[in-house]
This record gives sequence, C-alpha cells and structure tokens, in this order.
Amino acid sequence: MKRPPKKAATDRSFVVALSRGLEVLRAFGPNDGLLGNQEIAARTKLPKPTISRLTYTLTKLGYLTQVPRFEKYQLAPAAMSLGYAALANLGVRHLSQPFRDELMQQTGGAVAVGARDRISMIYVGQARSSLTVGVQLDVGSRIPIATTAMGRAYLCALQGDERASLLRDMREHYGSRWPRIKEGIERSEEMVAKHGFAISVGEWQDDVHAAGVALTLNDGTGPYAFNCGAPAFRFTEDRLLNDIGPRLVAMVRKIEAALGGTAAPQSRRPDKSDNKKTKSGGKVARVVEGIR
Repeated sequence: MKRPPKKAATDRSFVVALSRGLEVLRAFGPNDGLLGNQEIAARTKLPKPTISRLTYTLTKLGYLTQVPRFEKYQLAPAAMSLGYAALANLGVRHLSQPFRDELMQQTGGAVAVGARDRISMIYVGQARSSLTVGVQLDVGSRIPIATTAMGRAYLCALQGDERASLLRDMREHYGSRWPRIKEGIERSEEMVAKHGFAISVGEWQDDVHAAGVALTLNDGTGPYAFNCGAPAFRFTEDRLLNDIGPRLVAMVRKIEAALGGTAAPQSRRPDKSDNKKTKSGGKVARVVEGIR
C-alpha cells in the first residue's frame, strides 16, 4: 500500500487522517486473521506510532477488535458491515447472478463479475461448480488487472485520463516487468477490438485460462468486467476463442439489455431459457434501481 499522493495530500478538501484510517482497514486481506501494529505498518508504509493511534481509534469506534493475548487486531463486525452493505447495493451483482449461473452450467467454468480496486479487480459475484476446483476464488478475492482476462477487458473499457492514470500506476508497480506485461495488454486491446473479449492463457496463473468482457453502464458507475475461467486442460486457447469468449460476450449483452429493459439480441447458440430471461429484463432492471 502507498501513502496518499502528494497532490491529494495537499488538497484542502482531502482528509489525510481519514485516508490513513481507511488504509489500516484495507491492510486486512480475506485470508488474514490477526494483524499487529508492526504488520499493519509494513503493509501501509505508515510510521508505527501513527498506526498505534489509528488502531486505538478504530477499536474505540468498533471497526477493529483487539486481541490482548496476542497484541493484535482483527476486523470487527462494524467494518465488515460496510462491505456487506456495498455488495447489497450493487445492483449489477444481483441482476447478473442468473446469467452467470446459466453460463457456468453451459461451460463448466467459473463465472465472476468484478470491479476495480486500484491496480486489481475485486470479485463482487462468483458462480462456480465442482468442475472448477482449480479456480479457488470467491467474493472479495483480488486479481491483477494487467495479466488477467477480466482485468484487461476492464482496462480496454477505460478512456482518457482514467486509463492513462491506471497505466502509470501499473508501470510504476511492475517496474522492469512492465514492457512484457504491456505487450500482453496490447494484444488484448487488439482482441477486444476484433472479437469483443480478452483472454488470458496462463499469463496470471499457469494452470488457469479465462476470457473476459467489460460491462459499461450509463449511470456513471463502473465499468465492471466479467470472466469465465477454468483449469487450463478444460479451457484450451482454441475453446476460449471459439466458444467461451463468444458465449461470454452474449451473456454480457443480455445483462446490458436487462439493465436497459429491452430484449437482448440472440446469441450464436440460442437457448430455450433465453426468452424467459430477456422478457423479464425490464422488471428486473426496475427492481435493481429500487423502483417497486
């Protein structure tokens, strides 16, 4: 983790103390149990005396729980409730669930939707089965933008300053590895322009192959991105290009239609259940937007 950028730190509207407190909460990962002040300081790159004051304050506010026996802390229910509230209000997660479940059943792959968190994508919804035992990711998991199908699809959906800023952050993060990673991103840009989806063939993890498609909304949120992945022996590169990728594009188009309350175009492989799902799109979209 990094300290706030100098530009943000000198902004009169930017509250540095608040940003540091949030950095402490972000230091706790999905697989972390207890963290001490020294571990938090190392992760946030903040001075240990500052961390001591912040953990004390967050404990008093109910966002951390101190475990005196180990002199460490863990996230308290108040902190976790923020994440659950965010997920509960994320309409695209709920609306996309039946579509993700359907694609999972059709392909045998794990199907997820994610949103950006700095230079990573964080899973906000996941559908998987026993066939995807090699893909051990769930809600809250983070994957890199630069080397994954989901991340590259997301990146291709960005424009202007937001895209340029993300590329600068990734270049700084990856250092000497950046030229090679950039080549993969450029290949994905060409693929998205031609086919509408990106792929990652062992570029993030050797034994995981996936396709990714971005979803851009008109309400100012997102973009979001979806992926469909499986162990490499199940999803060969040829299958990604000729089967999984096109199916994923069709799924995302259906979700866009449901959000807009219109009928989705037929995919290359029309399914009997398609009509039932697209006809209810308008109603589903209204529910997601909070209109009963």
